[in-house]
Amino acid sequence: MKKFLIFFLIFTFSSNAFGGPAGSLYKFNKWLYDNGHHQYLNLDTDGTLYKAVAKNKKEPLAIIYRTHISESSAKINAMEACELNFKAHGKKIQKACYIHSVQKINPCKNEPKYSQAWYYNKCDQPQYKNNLDIKLSTRGGGNEINYHDNPNFGTLLFYVFHYLEDTKGFGRYLIQPSKNPIKFNSDLRDDKFVKKQLQTKAILSYLYFENDKIIIDEITPNDRFGIIFKNDTKWNSMSMGKSLVSYVTGHAICGGYIDSIDSTLNDWPLIKDTLYSKKKLIDILNMAAGDQNYVDDNDGLKKTGRWYNSHPISSFANMELKNSEPTNSKKYYYNGLATNIIMNYVIHKTNKDFQKLLNEIFQKKARVENSVFFMKQKKVPDEWGPGRYSFRASRYDYLRIAKAIMDDYQNDTCVGKYLKEIHERRIKKDIKKGDEPAFNFSYSYGGQFHMDYPGLKNRVVFGLGGFGGQAILIDVENSRIVVLNNLHFNNKKFKYNVKKLLIDPIKKGKQIN
Repeated sequence: MKKFLIFFLIFTFSSNAFGGPAGSLYKFNKWLYDNGHHQYLNLDTDGTLYKAVAKNKKEPLAIIYRTHISESSAKINAMEACELNFKAHGKKIQKACYIHSVQKINPCKNEPKYSQAWYYNKCDQPQYKNNLDIKLSTRGGGNEINYHDNPNFGTLLFYVFHYLEDTKGFGRYLIQPSKNPIKFNSDLRDDKFVKKQLQTKAILSYLYFENDKIIIDEITPNDRFGIIFKNDTKWNSMSMGKSLVSYVTGHAICGGYIDSIDSTLNDWPLIKDTLYSKKKLIDILNMAAGDQNYVDDNDGLKKTGRWYNSHPISSFANMELKNSEPTNSKKYYYNGLATNIIMNYVIHKTNKDFQKLLNEIFQKKARVENSVFFMKQKKVPDEWGPGRYSFRASRYDYLRIAKAIMDDYQNDTCVGKYLKEIHERRIKKDIKKGDEPAFNFSYSYGGQFHMDYPGLKNRVVFGLGGFGGQAILIDVENSRIVVLNNLHFNNKKFKYNVKKLLIDPIKKGKQIN
């Protein structure tokens, strides 16, 4: 029998990998170190790891080395590697592998200086790790906190950092700040309930705006997430970006690039022979495109499981959606691919004017103070549909954008007429409480906005909502706006009070508690 020698040399800290959230952990530790937050670090100068050696009982030359930060994980991984190797050669693995030895090692001392392994273990940089007991999520490869999780403080603090890091590897449609940003007037009131919610939930920022003044202005303190989240932090919109895509669409219609919300998308060659080419824009805006057989908002494209934010529209059109047909149903069916279809249709119709259109909206009308951007697939031409609804803006700039939406409606501009039309043509969600998170739950949906919230009967309120509890409510008739940036929302520990923070301020104005 042929002898073989296998070396699996994997020198890695459990918190340090190159990509995804594991890669962000090392950057997070370094950021804590560089910014003086050493209370969250165990400064470690020896970099001790454990190396386990697994041998094969029948073939003693088959040796597997696995190196990890803990002795137990080194043993487990060495055994698994040994057994997988044995299995790959068609041999029985029962009692074939055993742990021969375990020893402490220090790759920064044992590996040749400037070698690949030496650099892999960051030996050229300070050796440190955090003391925060961070637990990586399993959702989306660990990139998002599981909806039902109740994470500890350390995990939450890390994910604030990771969500900000998660733009790396993507391109962006960047809008530069206004030269004359809107300056808000304030009549600030102290609200004990809001302060308590910020201390006990995962809220990053809370703004209440009424009659051209900020009434409540609270940001997460330093003993929560304030060491990372600041006034100029560009926070992820999550699905609030869907509503902003609609707002951009309204401007494209008013600019003459698209005829109306009743336009059919059959003039876009990219999606020829897909279900969306047969649909009116209003149906897609209302999440009623009849795409139930092809898309799942939680699992991506049904045939392959590919996530709709990870690939350009051309890829889906040529694969999962090729020769697809819409259902006859015009029922509400929420999914992110529909929004990306809308966004890239606008990019197609505006052509080289898309950046100009974005500048007109956010720089000149909303007059943002910091740069804002939509994300897109990197190094993918616009003709292939790389745009995605993911949007980043600072807390006050979200308020500026919400105010621009309200001003358009109140001033009956062309875009204001678009907003009134999508409100008039909203459809029933036909869902029950619990089918959507509480911050998103409403009875109707119109043009990518949530409408007809419980407790706000007969009120014209445009709602933006996103994963993790992001929420903006705009009462266009009473000039009231709530902007809430959030990290994590669930039905247990981190479910903030939707009624008191979102609904009541819109319903009756904010009272001092």
